[in-house]
Amino acid sequence: MIHPNMATMLGYIATDAPVAQVALDAMIHHAVNRSFNCITVDGDTSTNDSLVLIASGQSGGAEIADIQSPEYLALRDAVTSVAVQLAQAIVRDGEGATKFITVRVEGGRDQAECRKIGYAIAHSPLIKTAFFASDPNLGRILAAIGYAGVDDLDVNLMQLYLGEVLVAENGGRAASYAEADGQRVMKAAEITVRVVLGRGHGEATVWTCDFSYDYVKINADYRS
Repeated sequence: MIHPNMATMLGYIATDAPVAQVALDAMIHHAVNRSFNCITVDGDTSTNDSLVLIASGQSGGAEIADIQSPEYLALRDAVTSVAVQLAQAIVRDGEGATKFITVRVEGGRDQAECRKIGYAIAHSPLIKTAFFASDPNLGRILAAIGYAGVDDLDVNLMQLYLGEVLVAENGGRAASYAEADGQRVMKAAEITVRVVLGRGHGEATVWTCDFSYDYVKINADYRS
């Protein structure tokens, strides 16, 4: 039961830096939108999601208030890095997970449509079970791209990669693709699915995992 908004969790990040409230608010929004709001295990959202960023100021020094200052940017990037590591740890620890999957969508008109496609792939039970089986089922991934709700996609501009292997382009299977190459990628513990839409500069990344037998067993046995 894990899906962004936030991600079925209570998270706490603390710093001893002195940070103004307005800067802290901007910092946590930046971090969350690049970490906890980019993960999903099964698409089900909890009512308990919270992330708290605390700045005690115990280190002393001048308060960080200017969100354009080098001090703010350095701390923001450090907080974001920690948030990404924690968010990815949730996916790696997903119920019955055996594989960690990065879905990267590039070349969209904006980030929103890239995220739609990323989540369509990451939420699909058929795709997630194919990952578990190490099955390079291109049709399932391409179907998810198609039903993601993004208008006017031109399949002739799109490219689909499993890892570094080009598997589909120009509206069909890539001439250079061999299923053995796709299966080799799918057998890895960490897999990247890359979709290039070829219609802009938007991009988004979603992290997810596979569905194994244990996912069903854990959730079938669970009582709230």
